Amino acid sequence: MTADQLRQHYEKNGQSQVFHFWDELNETARAALLDQAAAIDLNEINQLVDSLVKGGGEAKIDFSALQPAPYETFPQHGGDPNAWAAAYNAGEQALREGRVAAFVVAGGQGTRLGYDGPKGTFPVTPLRQKSLFQVFAEKILSASREYGREIPWLIMTSIINHEATVAFFAENQNFGLKEDQVIFFSQGLMPAVDDKGKIILSDKGTIAMSPDGHGGSLRALARSGAVDQLRWRGIDTISYYQVDNPMVHIIDPAFIGWHRIKGSEMSSKMVPKAYPEEKVGHFCTLDGRTIVIEYSDLPMEMQRETLDTRHQTPDTSPQLRFLAGSIAIHMIDIDFIEKVGSGINPDFRLPFHRAHKKIQIVDDEGNTSKPDIPNGYKFEMFVFDALPFAQNPVIIECSRADEFAPVKNATGKDSPESCRAAQLAQWRSWLEAADIDLPKGEFEIEISPHFATHEQQFIEKWDALDPKPVITPGMVLE
Repeated sequence: MTADQLRQHYEKNGQSQVFHFWDELNETARAALLDQAAAIDLNEINQLVDSLVKGGGEAKIDFSALQPAPYETFPQHGGDPNAWAAAYNAGEQALREGRVAAFVVAGGQGTRLGYDGPKGTFPVTPLRQKSLFQVFAEKILSASREYGREIPWLIMTSIINHEATVAFFAENQNFGLKEDQVIFFSQGLMPAVDDKGKIILSDKGTIAMSPDGHGGSLRALARSGAVDQLRWRGIDTISYYQVDNPMVHIIDPAFIGWHRIKGSEMSSKMVPKAYPEEKVGHFCTLDGRTIVIEYSDLPMEMQRETLDTRHQTPDTSPQLRFLAGSIAIHMIDIDFIEKVGSGINPDFRLPFHRAHKKIQIVDDEGNTSKPDIPNGYKFEMFVFDALPFAQNPVIIECSRADEFAPVKNATGKDSPESCRAAQLAQWRSWLEAADIDLPKGEFEIEISPHFATHEQQFIEKWDALDPKPVITPGMVLE
């Protein structure tokens, strides 16, 4: 559209306020505003306003019909060891055939950590202070070497950190990965609206925009052309994870194998909840479909429900009924990503959720301010909302101690300190599993993903060393 056509389009849709200060803007500001306005789907915004703002919010869930979702348990917890072995072998075969890529959602900043920069650049390892991005890169490089294939790595940024993220990788030569092995793209944006559904301006020439949530990653993958690139490379499966968890097992043959053997379009990992109030989503089934219910939505009395305790011994605790916690680790087929991300078929579109937020706004006189209370709504999608659309979704158990120590808060739970302790505990457990003589008391070491990314690999690498080093505090195994 021309500038006049676009303005008329906004006026027709009751959003003429977007161009209220048009006559006061210079050519550069006008061009920027037009670019923002042209990228917005007003039909979609109208539908969201009608359903989520004026229509009373999201549909209510019938909790009376909700059931815990089944999952594949570890052999030590009653799972079939032969099935796990078959899954591992199937996953390794897929990796050797070059059919798997890694995908990290990395659009956030380190603000909650008191850190100025993209969260992926935050230093996270105990001794070398490697960034989250470096840890992930080394894990992917290690797996690429192990399976004889260059594993592509997709990195979704956002408008607030894209340039800084790309520059960080350039400064560090992609941490050893080849340039065409790392694929950057930015997630989509959505405009904020007020309680009447009017799109908000944050200043005279800028629409208040925000990222469309981690669920928007599927739209971004499809619309950026990343899916086409992967298909051209022979990739059919993506290992999805989020940037704040350095302990994630990015390239997990068993997880890949379960996904493929079950014919799943989207699979997930769970950890058993540590306590009823833990702030993780819950894997559930409703009307025959797998869904995730956020901790803020599931009634607390249901979060505290336990299984039949008649066979509990006095020294054990009853097991939570809704035990399976979501930790945002998924395996997704690229055909499925295209189906739900392209937006072509309305039956496979992810739902949006609204968030009531404090948003900077400009008044009719051109004065900007940020209110003390929420004054508008942002729209976002959640990636787990794709699960109900997936054929044969499978959930597998994983170990919290091995795979989940996110860095979300500056102090306390899920902080750099707790993550550091989890990494040290994991590495110490590897040393003990290899029957290594350890120094007395507490001590710090660091095991690079270049040396090992999981316990069995560590044991094999250690057994092959000749001579073997003496473990000392402050040691780094590269």
